[in-house]
Amino acid sequence: MSECRWQKSSYSVEGSNCLYVAAGESDTIMLRESEYPEVILSTTRTHLRTFIRAAKAGQFDHIGEPGR
Repeated sequence: MSECRWQKSSYSVEGSNCLYVAAGESDTIMLRESEYPEVILSTTRTHLRTFIRAAKAGQFDHIGEPGR
């Protein structure tokens, strides 16, 4: 696989842990976090879009709540 061109998320601020995104081969999107750059998650554009829409809709707001 060729070298990735990582782009920092526009929501990341200076001095904090940042999310980086890169386009992979075919329909693959790769994600990594600046604190652990060797850990790379990959998904498809469709799955990432679905996840982001669900998060914006609050479908994961209950995660981490006691008793759930």
